[in-house]
Amino acid sequence: MRYLTLISTLFLISCSWFGGSDEDEDDFVAETSEEILYESAQTSLRSGNYDLGIRKLQRLEARFPFGRYAEQAQLEVVYAYFMSSDLDTAESACDRFIRLHPQHPNADYAYFMKGLISFSYNRGTFDRLLGGEESRRDMTHIRQAFLNFSEFLIKFPQSDYATDAWHRMVYLRNVLAQSEVDIASYYIGRKAYVAAANRARTVVEDYSQSEAVPDALAIIVEANYRLGLESAADDALQILALNYPDYRGFDDAGNLVLEETIENRHRSWVNVMTFGLLDRPDIPPPIQIRQANRS
Repeated sequence: MRYLTLISTLFLISCSWFGGSDEDEDDFVAETSEEILYESAQTSLRSGNYDLGIRKLQRLEARFPFGRYAEQAQLEVVYAYFMSSDLDTAESACDRFIRLHPQHPNADYAYFMKGLISFSYNRGTFDRLLGGEESRRDMTHIRQAFLNFSEFLIKFPQSDYATDAWHRMVYLRNVLAQSEVDIASYYIGRKAYVAAANRARTVVEDYSQSEAVPDALAIIVEANYRLGLESAADDALQILALNYPDYRGFDDAGNLVLEETIENRHRSWVNVMTFGLLDRPDIPPPIQIRQANRS
C-alpha cells in the first residue's frame, strides 16, 4: 500500500511536470485515496489551476463527505472560486459553510471572505483600467462589504484576520462618506439645498470618523446659508472652525469661502463645442461667509 501511494504521488507530479491533460488527471484521482486527492487539489491550487483544483475539492467532498478533509475542502473551494474571480459562487460557498458549520474553528475565515468578496466587487480588471474615484461607483457592494466586515469583527474580534478587516472598514467608511459628499455637492449644484443638507448630515452623524466630515460640514453651512437659515449655517460653521481650523475652505481671516462652479447647464453650445475656449460665461465671485464671532 505504501508503494501504491508513492507511485500515485509520483504520477501526479509527473502530470504537472510533463503536461498531462486535466482529463487524464481527473480520471486518475477518481481512484485515489482521500489524502492523495486532497494533496492533488493543493498542487492544482498552488499552480494557479483553480478550475481543476475546484473539481478535485468537489470530488473529494462527494467521495468522502465525512472524511478528515471534507470540511477543509469546503473552505478551500471558497478561496479557489475567489481567486478564479467567480465571486457569486464564492459567496454562495461561504454561506453554505457558515450554514453547515457555524461553530467550526475556522468559521472566522468564511465570515472574513464574505466581506472580502463584497469588497472585491466593482474592482475587476475593467474598473482598474477605467480608473476613477471609488466613491463615484455603485455603493451596493461597498455597503455590503462594510456590513460583512462589521459582523465579522463583532463575532471574531480576536481572529487573525481582524486587523485586516478593520483596515478595510476604515477605507470603506471613507469611501461611503465621500460618496454622500459627492451626492450632496451634486444637489448643491442643482440648488436642491434641503437634499444637500440632509446628505451631508448623514456623513456627520453616521461617518463621524471619516475624512469627509469637514467637507460635509461646509456643505451644511452653504445649504443653510442659501436657504436663509443663518443661525443653522453659523452653528455648522462654528463646529467646522472648532474641529477643523485648518480646513482648506477658510481664508486668512477665518471666514469660509464657497467657490462657485460653472456647470455644463450654464454654458452655451459654442463654449461646450470649443472645450471652453470661446463664449466663456462670467464667473461669479466667491461667496464669503463670516463667522459670527469675528468682526
